[in-house]
Amino acid sequence: MSSQIALESVTDAEFAAWRGFVRVHASVVKQLDADLEASHQLPLTSYEVLATLGDQPGGKMRMCDLADAVVLSRSGLTRLVDRLGRDGLIERAECASDARGAYAVLTAAGRERLHEAEPLHREMIERRFLSYFSDEELQVLAGFWERVLDTPQT
Repeated sequence: MSSQIALESVTDAEFAAWRGFVRVHASVVKQLDADLEASHQLPLTSYEVLATLGDQPGGKMRMCDLADAVVLSRSGLTRLVDRLGRDGLIERAECASDARGAYAVLTAAGRERLHEAEPLHREMIERRFLSYFSDEELQVLAGFWERVLDTPQT
């Protein structure tokens, strides 16, 4: 498949698949964000940062790697980490091996907020996405996402 597909060559089915993906993603993210914000005063992007750090040994990750993991620009992540730091949920730590590098570190308060929000996050994912698919369909979808993510970008 060519990476230089002309828009005119996209079929109606292809365009419907793309538009459907974009709309579903936007809708589910908007709903999850609203639910987490209303119940835990924690926007979805903040939850994702806390959850990603929570999965790391010591709750710590280099800022550049964290930005990639949560699909934010480095400047966007810096602003978010600053906010989370003001809320006492994350701390910054210097990287001993690289003076320019820094770590984001999950605090005890951040871990507590993450654990409080996790059940709602899981419930909303189930209700707003997973419940529409069988286990077999979810395996196929997961394979599709990996195929797209594993393809080198040109």
